[in-house]
Order: sequence, then C-alpha cells, then structure tokens
Amino acid sequence: MHKNHIVFIVMDSCRYDSFLAAKTPNIDRIGEAEKRYSYASWTAPSHYAFTMGMMPHSSPANVFASEVYKEEFLQWRNRIGSEEVSFKDFIPEISLPKVLKNFGYHTVAKVSMPVLNKHTLISQHFDEYKLMSHHNDFSGMVSEIEFPDDTPCYYFLNLGETHYPYMLSGDNLPHVSGVHGVLKDIGKDVVDNEAAKDQSFSMEQMKMLHKQQITCVEYVDGYIGKLMEKAPSNTYFIVTADHGELFGEDGYFGHGPIMHEKCFEIPFVEGFAK
Repeated sequence: MHKNHIVFIVMDSCRYDSFLAAKTPNIDRIGEAEKRYSYASWTAPSHYAFTMGMMPHSSPANVFASEVYKEEFLQWRNRIGSEEVSFKDFIPEISLPKVLKNFGYHTVAKVSMPVLNKHTLISQHFDEYKLMSHHNDFSGMVSEIEFPDDTPCYYFLNLGETHYPYMLSGDNLPHVSGVHGVLKDIGKDVVDNEAAKDQSFSMEQMKMLHKQQITCVEYVDGYIGKLMEKAPSNTYFIVTADHGELFGEDGYFGHGPIMHEKCFEIPFVEGFAK
C-alpha cells in the first residue's frame, strides 16, 4: 500500500480565537478547525507530546485516560494510510519519528524556537533535524521541502511567525524593558526581573499585539498554500498550535508558568487538502 506523505505544522503560540479571526483559505481546504487543548502552556513540553504521537486533546468526559491515549495512537492508521499500525508499534520508546521510520518514512524536522534545538531529546529518531537561522522562516522551510515519489516523507514544522514578537521589530514593536530584558538575558545565570515588576503593556498595545498575531496566521496560511502546491494529492496535513497566548486577560501577558484557559485553547485541523 502506498503510504501518505505527512506534514505536521505547529503554529507556535497561536491561540484558538486568533486563528478563528484570521482569514485562512488554504487551511480551510483541509477542513474546519476545532478547538482543542494543549498538554502544556509552553513550547518544549508540548512538542515532547507531539513527538510521542499525541495530538492536542478535546478534554473528553467520563473516560479512562489510558484508553484515550491508546486510541490516539491508533489515529495514525488514517494519517499514514495503513491499518497495520498498532499501539505496540510505539512501545517502548513512544516515539512517533521512530514508528514512522519503521514504516519506511524519511523523517524531517524544521524548527524555529531555540528551545527545540537539535541537542534536545525532541530531535531523537529524526533523519534530519534543523533549527532555522531565524524564527520567521516558514518561507525557507517551504522552499526546502521536497516530496519524492519513491519514499513517504514526514515533515514536522515548528513555526515562529505566530510567536512573540509576531514578526514585529524596531519602532513597530512596543518596548517594555522587563520583557525585552528577560529575552536578552536568556542564557545568563542571573536575570534582573525588577524592571518587569513595574512595567507592562498598555491595553491598547495588547490589542495591537493580538491583532498582529492574527495577521501572522494569515501570513502563514499563504505559505501553507504554496506548500500545498508542491505537495502530492496523498499528503496528509495536520495544522495546530503548541499552546495559546495571553493578551492582557486577567492581567497576564504571554505564556509559560500561567494556568489560564487562553494558554491552552488552540486550533486543530487535519486531513487532505481539497
């Protein structure tokens, strides 16, 4: 049986209502997106779940979690195009790239966020793993992707365009020294958080940033259309996000150590492009 190519696109930080507000004619070709929930509120742990083969969940009621997880693994039968896939294929590593390699796939990851660099455990079992030179390079990913006739491919793509600063820079980016200072000081042993305690974005700036994330979704959708033009008809697409984002709700901005529903509500759509 000829196996499907699979393209798994993660729009980093894209919350569900940002996606709904955006015009996404290309993603709409896959199907209607549903609201699902991420397993974590920041990039790295959510991506660990993805590399296990787990998708964002729908928060089902009255179920045993273990049975839900087993059923989730079996959904890869439809995505791969093979009824031979079983839960046992994921044991013991619980690694989707390894399972796909065992089914003859060439597995490729292209990521935008440095926290997902090739030295992390997330890179295990991929044939190719690349951290892009900057985190707004979905266009570069699209240009590099190929679909050979003789080998099914799995592309796992982490997109930074929808992540702060939402493709803004210079005078277009509201400046708050606490936020920018923390980003600047990542990697240092001591980070001065005092400035962050006394500063915040105004609500007007928050609304502007939220609107800009919506604009970034539309930008991403355009390049998904270009990718669809390259992809054979048997290419199975998954488009989702790893977590949401806060734009001033209840006094929060961003994501991470925040337990708020907007950090977990994300879009999810999968299928073949029509």
